[in-house]
Amino acid sequence: MAPKQWIKLVVYTLLLVNFGHYLLNDLEQTRHTYHSGWQWHDWTASFATSLDELAWFLLLFLLELETYLLSDDAFTRARVMWMNILRVVCYLAIAHTVIAFSDYLVDLMRAPHYTGTTLCEFANQGLSFTRNLVYWELDARNCASLSADTQFYIFSQGQAISDAVGMQIEMELAWADVIEVIAWLLILLMIELQIKLQDRGFSNGAMLFWARNVKRLFYVLLWLIAAYWAYRGHWIFTWDEAMWILGFMAIGMNLSDWRQEIVETQIARSP
Repeated sequence: MAPKQWIKLVVYTLLLVNFGHYLLNDLEQTRHTYHSGWQWHDWTASFATSLDELAWFLLLFLLELETYLLSDDAFTRARVMWMNILRVVCYLAIAHTVIAFSDYLVDLMRAPHYTGTTLCEFANQGLSFTRNLVYWELDARNCASLSADTQFYIFSQGQAISDAVGMQIEMELAWADVIEVIAWLLILLMIELQIKLQDRGFSNGAMLFWARNVKRLFYVLLWLIAAYWAYRGHWIFTWDEAMWILGFMAIGMNLSDWRQEIVETQIARSP
């Protein structure tokens, strides 16, 4: 196996391991935000990150099949149909993530604001105090040590509470989540455009140039989001973002090799 393929295998394996981490993280958050009135959409929203990771991993696998693993003859009608069905399911899962992240952002914006009070006044009400994605079950024993602020916000359907500093961080992280998933969707759109053009035999042109460079701009945006997560101390998020960028850059390498094959074929056919 060529070194490039070993690198891809390592990156894809690490992404699968990261999925396990996010699943455990969603389980921990659910433990603090669950209540008996939850509907099915509350469950899916709580596990939005895990579902999103799984959908993107499947899409990455499909792109690897399309751009490297499968030959042109392997794309039978039945196989293409099942690949398209799986792709649609993944898109629906990602669309759900966009909705879930956006709903959470709206929930934060509409969170009840309490001023001139202390955290201990909210003790033993079934709330969890949170700051920077860390949760503590709030009670009379720990309320005074968790925050000395005098203004608080209650969100996550009345299950979580935070002070002004914690709320600011929560808003920033929520915006980062929404921007990140939209950026990835636009990157995927650019990759799909490249695949369609190259599948028709194009190896160069304004559209391909535009798609490649727009994709690079969004990669820069994702690196900035990863840097923000590192600033907030969420190194696993930064690591995961780096792995996903490398994973999709591997698809870019596949496209580059494919484009070179198109050029060589065109040269061989020219008189």
